[in-house]
Amino acid sequence: MAAAMQREYLLERRQEMLGDTDKLWESLTLAQKFAASSLAQFGYKLNFIRDFHDTHVAVLSCNDNIATISKSGEINTDPKIKMRL
Repeated sequence: MAAAMQREYLLERRQEMLGDTDKLWESLTLAQKFAASSLAQFGYKLNFIRDFHDTHVAVLSCNDNIATISKSGEINTDPKIKMRL
């Protein structure tokens, strides 16, 4: 029961974040903002940010392509992650 409630909370939180890219943008580091701006030229959009053990990874997508940006601004266009729809 607790696992189901936790899952619902996470899904609810994700949906709130999808429509609020301004708040997401404000959460990026300066290096991530520069990197995200360069990816935006190719059609990438900021989906979400994950803070896991102080990693602060930004996840962007363009069609079926996914890219991540590290806290220091390093872009990875072939991350080993899968996004759920």
